[in-house]
Amino acid sequence: MMAGLSARQKAAVVVRVLLQDERDLSLEALPAEVQAALVRELAGMGMIDRATRDRVVAEFCDTLEQVGVTFPEGLNDALALLGGRISADCADRLRRVAALSGDGDPWERLLALPVEPLVDLANSEAVEVAAVLFSRLPPARAAEVLAVLPAARARRIAHAMSLTAGVEAGPLRRIGLALVQAVEAMPRPALAGAPAEKVGAILNHASPAMREEVLTGLDAEDRAFAAHVRRNIFTWANIPARVVARDIPRVLRQVDQAALVKALAGASAPDDAAVVEFILTSVPARMADALRDEVEALGTVPAAQAEAGMAATVAAIRELEAAGDITLLVPEEAGA
Repeated sequence: MMAGLSARQKAAVVVRVLLQDERDLSLEALPAEVQAALVRELAGMGMIDRATRDRVVAEFCDTLEQVGVTFPEGLNDALALLGGRISADCADRLRRVAALSGDGDPWERLLALPVEPLVDLANSEAVEVAAVLFSRLPPARAAEVLAVLPAARARRIAHAMSLTAGVEAGPLRRIGLALVQAVEAMPRPALAGAPAEKVGAILNHASPAMREEVLTGLDAEDRAFAAHVRRNIFTWANIPARVVARDIPRVLRQVDQAALVKALAGASAPDDAAVVEFILTSVPARMADALRDEVEALGTVPAAQAEAGMAATVAAIRELEAAGDITLLVPEEAGA
């Protein structure tokens, strides 16, 4: 009877009923000890009669109906609930507090870091620790970091990743906490964003003549900085050199068809024509023929509309890269 069931046994009954109905039930968010206790209860329940099952479920539903509102547990859950409703600086400080105090998963903060601090960690930490970090990063982000590292360091980290398969949850959490502490100890510049990123973003919106003039001057003054700036420049003309051909169909699915056709139709400069040819040869023949027909039917396109279509295509590529769906080649790779 229900009167003889403990709270844990009643929870086991509810979980069993949900699983029997093939509900999409995840218990991963529960503390490990609670999950273990639930498994033990399920293993020892045996059988209950239908009337007891129905009473347990009815009691559970009545309890749910009495709940007015629930609040998040811990700083990380509270920050997730608030979303973008508090300042980024305040949210960042609270995430640091949560990570350093052991409240929440330190890897959530590590995986949200931009490339620069990840590069610093990969260069400063032991190779084995860096290998664990790379094993947790999404492949696209790991590739970005790896591309910036010295070749010898990158090879050592890649080799050490073969030793990370046996890392258990406890050591993994301790490594995450140590890495978060290392990140918090790094100097924090008052100006956000790397200088090369800022210059690259500015030159993305500059005229081709101005862009080339600035880059030529940077090459003469500081070749290494100029190389970093070039990695952050991406325009319509860079598409053949920076985008992998197999990713072009995915890119085009993100671009408004009318805007794309205007971009293709208005590409009159030699560099623009090369981009058109690259795009059309990177998609299935039937799709390429359809695009050619639309371009021919459209005829002459005002320059402003063509530029808007090119900008939309570039924006789609940037969005896919930011989401980790595609990886852009760096200029050195493109020229190899």
